[in-house]
Amino acid sequence: MSEAIRKSGLGIALFAVLAAAIIAVTQVNTKEQIAANQAEAAARALFEIYPATIDPDLYQHRINLESAALGHEEALDAFQAIVAGSVRGVILPVRTGEGYSGDIDLLVGINNDGSIAGVRVVSHRETPGLGDNIELSKSDWILSFNGKRRDGADDPRWAVKRDGGEFDQFTGATITPRAVVSATARALNYFEANRAVLLSPVTQTAGAES
Repeated sequence: MSEAIRKSGLGIALFAVLAAAIIAVTQVNTKEQIAANQAEAAARALFEIYPATIDPDLYQHRINLESAALGHEEALDAFQAIVAGSVRGVILPVRTGEGYSGDIDLLVGINNDGSIAGVRVVSHRETPGLGDNIELSKSDWILSFNGKRRDGADDPRWAVKRDGGEFDQFTGATITPRAVVSATARALNYFEANRAVLLSPVTQTAGAES
């Protein structure tokens, strides 16, 4: 009886070890797949904001930024759209932790005149059918930023309509669009504070303010 119990115990222990190993491998593979999906989404979004007809080498024109103002703890790359040696605009990676379900990662394209070239969501965990309307594939709401400017850091227009601004909120979901509007406004503030650096072609850039 004791031998049977011992073998049973060993079997359970081996199963537990095997199960833990499978779970660990699955988690690693899942994280790698998520990272790959996000990288693909980011690459696609870059050329939606500034098409390859403007700058086919956009993905190569990178500036490494270290800035808590953009919501990141680690350094990330911004991208310059360069035409005939001049920077047409820059795409900033922005993160907000103000989403309903956690972090929302955005790419915010800003033209050299300070207007928005485009905003795209790279990753989020917002509620399907409600908060996910920030995705271009779900609604055209994200296009409402195109061409917009910010008249100073306290421009009251940069809020959802419920808060007195000019951007629509979603039916049943105000937190998500509010977070995206706020993050995009932060990106514009960052651009204005670092305009000289961000609009210098990559071969000439120095560090931007954090």
